[in-house]
Amino acid sequence: MKKNFRVKREKDFKAIFKEGTSFANRKFVVYQLENQQNHFRVGLSVSKKLGNAVTRNQIKRRIRHILQSVKGSLVEHVDFVVIARKGVETLEYAEMEKNLLHVLKLSKIYQEGNGSEKETTVD
Repeated sequence: MKKNFRVKREKDFKAIFKEGTSFANRKFVVYQLENQQNHFRVGLSVSKKLGNAVTRNQIKRRIRHILQSVKGSLVEHVDFVVIARKGVETLEYAEMEKNLLHVLKLSKIYQEGNGSEKETTVD
């Protein structure tokens, strides 16, 4: 994901936490706040309690890959922060994807069938 799609500054994170709304399931918490840009931005937070640097970076890479794969179905004009909860480090990729997309649907950031999602047809 390109750098202009990321929330990086502490000021932006604090604004999203303070003024935004949150949605959660057992594995992820998502805070969201509308922005003035014509694309979404995402920030990731993985606690040191979830493992060493290798484990935390693997979790972040998987989350970024999931978001990249559904990028066309994510709404524009929103900043959001994804926080990984305890237990996410033991999930397989498919289970992590299912949990992340579930919480993004709750927050209405992810809308199925809106973008360039992979669609399979049977002839």
